[in-house]
Amino acid sequence: MPTLQLDHTNLSRMAVNGRINATHIVGQPGGWAIQVDINNQEHVLTAQRSGNVRLFKKFETLVSYLHELGIDHFQVDTSTYDPQQTSTYQRPDRAQALKRAHEAAAYDAWFVEQVEASLRDPSPAMDDAEVERFFAARRAELRAKKG
Repeated sequence: MPTLQLDHTNLSRMAVNGRINATHIVGQPGGWAIQVDINNQEHVLTAQRSGNVRLFKKFETLVSYLHELGIDHFQVDTSTYDPQQTSTYQRPDRAQALKRAHEAAAYDAWFVEQVEASLRDPSPAMDDAEVERFFAARRAELRAKKG
C-alpha cells in the first residue's frame, strides 16, 4: 500500500527526468488509480486541489494521460475493480458547480437582454430636474382631486 503522494506536476517532472521505475494501474471502486515506483517507494497520484487519490473514471482517459506523460508501459491490477460502482460514481461537488455556472450564465444573458432593451427604448430621456417638475405637477394634480 503506497503511503507517499504525488500530484500531477511532480509526476510529470519525474516522468520527464526518467525517475519512474514502474507504473501500476489499480482498479478501485469508482475508477482507476495510478501508482508509481520511484526509488523503490510507491507513490499514488493525488488530485491537486483536494489531495485525494486521483481516480480516472474511464480507462481510456487514464491511458491517454499516461501517454501524454511519456509513460507507455504499465501493469494493471483489476482485483479490486468494480464496474458497477464505476458507472455510478459521481463527483457531487461538480454537480453543484455546474448548476451554479448555469444559473450565472442565465443571469448574465437576462442582464444583457435588459440593458439592450433599455438602450433600444424609444422613450425620450429626461434629466433629473425635468422628472422632479413632472412628478411635482402630478402630485399637485392628485392633491387637488383629493381635496
